[in-house]
Parts: sequence; C-alpha cells; structure tokens
Amino acid sequence: MYKHLSYLILPCFVFISSIFAKDHSSPPNVIFVMADDLGIGDVSPTNPECKIKTPHLQSMADQGITFFDAHSSSAVCTPTRYGVLTGRYNWRSRLASGVLRGTSDHLIPATRETVAHLLKSAGYHTQMIGKWHLGWDWGRVGNSKKIDFTKPVKNGPNINGFVGYYGHCGSLDMPPYTWVDTGKITAIPVREEGVTKIQDRYGWYRKGPISPDFKIDEVLPHLFDKSIKYVQERAKTGKPFFLYLPLPAPHTPIVPVPPFKDASGINPYADFVMQVDHHMGELLKTIKMAGVDENTLVVFTSD
Repeated sequence: MYKHLSYLILPCFVFISSIFAKDHSSPPNVIFVMADDLGIGDVSPTNPECKIKTPHLQSMADQGITFFDAHSSSAVCTPTRYGVLTGRYNWRSRLASGVLRGTSDHLIPATRETVAHLLKSAGYHTQMIGKWHLGWDWGRVGNSKKIDFTKPVKNGPNINGFVGYYGHCGSLDMPPYTWVDTGKITAIPVREEGVTKIQDRYGWYRKGPISPDFKIDEVLPHLFDKSIKYVQERAKTGKPFFLYLPLPAPHTPIVPVPPFKDASGINPYADFVMQVDHHMGELLKTIKMAGVDENTLVVFTSD
C-alpha cells in the first residue's frame, strides 16, 4: 500500500508549452524538465533584461504559461527532487539537511507514493532520464562501504514508480561517474578522475571512479539524446508517457561544448545556460516532428 500523495510542489519557476490535446479523450503526455542550479534571473522569460540568450525557453513561455510566484524551503538538489516527486515537504524525509552524496542509499521508500506511481497506475509509461540525486543502493564489497561495480544497483527510481531509468546518482561533480540503466551499470570504472577548483573554477568536479563511457562534457547532450529517442519511440505507440528529465546543468562542472563555448561573451556559466536552451529547443522540435505536440504537457523548472 502506498502512502498517499496529496499534492505536487513545483519549486521555482515553470514554463508550460502545449497544454491539453484538442481530443480530450486522450490523456496528455507529460515531460517534466528540471534544470540544476539555474537562476531565476538567468533566462529571459523571468528576466527581460537578462543578457543570456535563451530563445527556445522564451518561445516556450510565449506560447504557454509562466509561473512567477513559487516558494521552497530548500531550493537545492535532493530536497527539491523529493518534493517534486512526492508532493511532501522536504524535511519529512530522513535527510535533515543538505543533500545526498553520489554514494548514498535510496531516500524514498517503495511504499511512498510518487507522481510516477500515479501516472503509471493511470496507464502511462514512466521513465526517468538524468540526474537522480535521491539515492540508490550500490552493490558493496562485503560489509564495507566500498562499491562493487560488478553488482547490480538496487532500489533505484524503479521502486518509485518508474518503469525504466537511465542516469547518474548524484550531481555531476560527485563520484562515482558511471551510467546506470535500470539497475545495470553500463561500464565498470577503470580509473579515477577529477579536476580541482584551482585547475578550473567553472569545470571542477570531485575526484573519483569514472567509467570509460562517461565523458563529463558529453553528459548533457547525451541525456537529451536519450530523451529525444525515448519520445520518438513512445510517440509511435500511441500510448501516454511521462518523462522525468532532471538535468545536471548548469550546475558544476560547467562544461559548455562548441559551438556554445565562449558564445555568450559573458562567462562559461552563461555559455552553459545557452546550451541548455539549445537542447530544450531540440526536444521541443522532436515532440512536434513526432506528431504529439498537441497532446504533450511540457514543464521546465529549476531547483
């Protein structure tokens, strides 16, 4: 029996593109995108004087609804994600302060109902792609805290209502740096990697195990590529889907890639925000090309 989900909290600001289908007999698809550490003043829909160019988010706001009045008692990674998925105050979890680490065990018990549970029970296919940061249970070496990467990951997003998931456990500056695909580690880490703040004040990330298929500067585009493929595949089925896409950007490491690197003329953070905007444009274009734009609710927000 699930513990009841009473409401959904949306901290910070939200943009909505297509609202409901013309044919109300068909439930709308839902795509919830959460940026990481994006400032409310760093995009044009919520700050007309913003110097960072975000045309796709602006277009999304122009065609949809922008919410300016939202409140959170802890506007950071883990508590925001907990509140969004469960509808509960963040302090009702066992995490009294701060955020989880990349090695932390799962925070939301399987008995706690989430928005993913609700949509799944309503016939939706539910998928998480991105930065989870709500913990999952790594396999361990004996009774130690050392991770055994040959063992499957347990109690991931799949116990919280998601049929499948693909992503990494913590923030992108938190090891281990490895992809997990619905409980399976895609490649075993073979070395350690990290960049100090002295070496790069924008692109730093803590030293730790990293898998050969995990490239720090390719994480953001990779997650959008996965999401685009998911939308294309689910659109063909004609059945409703829920995609939860928590991004690792523009949180550190701030690693914009060409053609966005130096594109803003401001700093790497602004470049990275522009890259997020570009990928959102590609996702919205995919929704339209897949023929589901008139029946898809898209929400963009930040923690």
